[in-house]
Amino acid sequence: MAQQTHSTNRILTVPNAMSAARILIVPAFAVLYLRDQLAWAAAALLASGLTDMLDGYIARRFDQITDLGKMLDPFADKLTQGVVALCLAVKFPAIRPLLLLFILKELLMLCCALVLLKKHKRPCAAQWYGKVATVMFYVSVAAIVTMDGIGLAQPRTINLWAYGLLGATGLMMAYAAVRYFQIFLAILREPGEKGGR
Repeated sequence: MAQQTHSTNRILTVPNAMSAARILIVPAFAVLYLRDQLAWAAAALLASGLTDMLDGYIARRFDQITDLGKMLDPFADKLTQGVVALCLAVKFPAIRPLLLLFILKELLMLCCALVLLKKHKRPCAAQWYGKVATVMFYVSVAAIVTMDGIGLAQPRTINLWAYGLLGATGLMMAYAAVRYFQIFLAILREPGEKGGR
């Protein structure tokens, strides 16, 4: 039991380093994208997405799940998604309603997490539907950035693609939010703690 407690309290692990790298990639992406260096922006986003897919797997596979990782991983996710969505909204005003939905969904999940922490309970581990929604987000944004960068479509057409891709992503995010809220209610009713990466 003591060994497990020591394991969860570690700081210097590969998954934590990957999550920290994703946080550092966020401002780099924003600068590159807003300066129309779209190829480099897409590369930064791809690197962020790959580390996002790998860090949780490495943490579970090599017993590197830590308390810090449980906070860094979702923080890196939300920071990346929020900044990317803001950058897209600057260039494509048509997707601003989707950005508003995204912000409302994230605020709801943040409030739920704060309630659990106040009651000395830990938020649940990341579930498959949450990861799928995140991957869809990365794929959708990368596709839009690529189309814009290589001039495949006119602005109006790109807006239509943006609606389609981000609309599908929004539906998956809404599904994930509902499922996470159900888990939140279940944890809230239980006396013990729950956690995970």
